[in-house]
Amino acid sequence: MTTSSQKPVLLVTAADLAPQALDMLKEFEVVFAGKQPTEEDLTALCAKHKPTAIIVRYGKVTARMMDAAEKLKVISKHGSGTDTIDKAAASERGIAVRAAVGANAAAVSEHAWALILACAKSIPHLDQRMRAGHWDKATHKSFELDGRTLGLVGLGAIGRRVAAVGIAFGMNVIAYDPFAKEAPEGIKLASLDEVYAAADVLSLHCPLTEDNRNMVNAQTLARLKTGAILVNTARGGLIDEAALIDALASGKLRSAAVDSFAVEPMAHPHPFQNVPNLILTPHSGGVSDAAYVKMGQGAAANVLAVIEENARNAA
Repeated sequence: MTTSSQKPVLLVTAADLAPQALDMLKEFEVVFAGKQPTEEDLTALCAKHKPTAIIVRYGKVTARMMDAAEKLKVISKHGSGTDTIDKAAASERGIAVRAAVGANAAAVSEHAWALILACAKSIPHLDQRMRAGHWDKATHKSFELDGRTLGLVGLGAIGRRVAAVGIAFGMNVIAYDPFAKEAPEGIKLASLDEVYAAADVLSLHCPLTEDNRNMVNAQTLARLKTGAILVNTARGGLIDEAALIDALASGKLRSAAVDSFAVEPMAHPHPFQNVPNLILTPHSGGVSDAAYVKMGQGAAANVLAVIEENARNAA
C-alpha cells in the first residue's frame, strides 16, 4: 500500500484493525503489514513509509525497525503485553511505548477458565473417546475444583477476574504478585514458593521479563503437588517447554493447557503435539469479538494521546 496524502503514517503490524479503531485514526494514513509480517517486512515498511506511529499486533518491533522509521513517536500494543517491543531501544530513541492494559482482560480470563475446566474435566480426551465409540462413565473420574486451591501468578486485571471465578467455584485462592499491596476479599497474597506448594491448579497471569523467563522449570515443577494442573494464558517464555513435557509424561502434572509458546507461531512438528494430556490453543485467549474492538480502540487512544502530548510540549 502506498500513501496517497500528506497525512502522518500509522503502521499496523497485521492485516486489519477494528473499524471502530480506524474511525479514531482518520488523521493518519494507515498502512497494514499483512497477516504474519516478518522483521524484514516490517523494516522495509518502516523505511518506505516513515511511520509516526506503530500499532503492534503480530511480530516484534526491533531497534532496526525504529532506526528505519526516523519519524516514529509512539509504539502502541494491541493488547497488554509489551515483551515483543524492544523497550530499551525505544527509550534510547525517545519513542513512547504504550499498552492497551485491561482491554482483553475479560476474554483472557474466560479463556483461562475454559482451559482449566477442560483440564479438570478431561473434555478433549472424553470427546475423542466418545467419537471412537467408548463409554467411559464406569472408569473415568474428573478433578473436582470445589475446596481445591487455585494458585495465581499475577493479580492484575486478568488475574483478579480468574480469582473471582475460582471463589465462585468454592476454591481457596492464593496469589503471588510482587506489585500487589492488597488483594480483593477472598484472595490471599502469598510468596511464589507458597503458591507453587499449595496450588492444585496453577494459572499464570504475569508479563514476561528477563527475571521470570522459564520461571516454570524442572525445579519449580518439582515443588508442585503431584497431580496438579498448570494453565498458561500469559507468555510462552514463562515455561521451560521440555520440562513441562517431562512433568506431564511422569504424572507430576495431571494435565496442562498452554495458549502461548516460546516461539510463535508454534513450530510444526513440535514435541507438544505428541503429549496427550496437554491442551493447545494458538495464543487466541485475548482474541474475542469484543476484545478485538476494545484492544483496537485502546491502542488507537494511546497513539492519539502521545501525539497530542508531543504537540502540546512542542507548542
